[in-house]
Amino acid sequence: MAQNPRTSETESAPTTGRNTGLTRRNYVRSLAAVATAATALGGAGAAAAEDDYEVIEAEGQTISLDAGETWENKLIDMTTGQDIIVTAHSSDWTIRNIGFKGKNTAGTGTATFGISDTGNGTSTVENVYLGDGSSTGNGNPNGHGQTAFWVAPDHNGHIDFENVNIQNFADNAIYGSAPGNKGGGTIHIDSSFAANCYVSHFRLGTEGSKVTNSSVYVDASEGYVGRGIWAWAPGTIEVEGCQIEMNGQNTAIDAGANGNATEVVVTETDYDEQAGIAEHAGSTVQLGEGVGTDPDAFMPDGVPTSPEEAAAGSQN
Repeated sequence: MAQNPRTSETESAPTTGRNTGLTRRNYVRSLAAVATAATALGGAGAAAAEDDYEVIEAEGQTISLDAGETWENKLIDMTTGQDIIVTAHSSDWTIRNIGFKGKNTAGTGTATFGISDTGNGTSTVENVYLGDGSSTGNGNPNGHGQTAFWVAPDHNGHIDFENVNIQNFADNAIYGSAPGNKGGGTIHIDSSFAANCYVSHFRLGTEGSKVTNSSVYVDASEGYVGRGIWAWAPGTIEVEGCQIEMNGQNTAIDAGANGNATEVVVTETDYDEQAGIAEHAGSTVQLGEGVGTDPDAFMPDGVPTSPEEAAAGSQN
């Protein structure tokens, strides 16, 4: 099976204004509802599949998008125990209304999505559910496993992420720092949710890249405890309108890596003070207007909370 190339930028994670509110109690209820919704494709789910989306069984295949192509309304059945890879290394492509049912237990240690816009265009990822997570077991000595989205170094355009739900992945949720070493393309993560992933949740590295109106939630009893937002060089990375609720785990905002400095500008955001902020190799995290230390992770409007909801293109 084809593999998505990975860089060596995988430093191990240490062990250690709100929109729609998502309290700890509601978060647990939300996960329970997602688990219930994902138990079967029968009944109404099967009817919806026939009418609204295509069901694809994971069989170790690779699906590749060409320039200008749209791939949408798919439910990926991961209960087969096999892997599936989606690649888009062209320009002006769109990935929309995609739901993954079941945990990825294939143990390949690659990325579910390997993407980049290599034509200086604008590509889009929207309404994607990856909330069932992945397992370890790929033999990686650092204990890493599957990454949800990996953005290749050659990325020189722009990628918009919107209404994406990523939970319980054994490596980064959105690994978007590699273009900082080569292509220099930008990434905007908006109205998205990531929880309990390892290494980091939102990882960016190029000037003009940003995370807005999004949440990170980490609970030590719920799987992996990666960094909230990890900024790599050269930056500057913007964080605005976010809630970073770490429950004292790891680091809420981590700036700099591999001896290279970067800058993060934070506004209208709450972060977990106990998890705190880290500045490496001369990096700076500038706290601007509306920054507080009482985070309350929220599920942004429009983020899908089940595979079927994502595949059908339903909105909250």
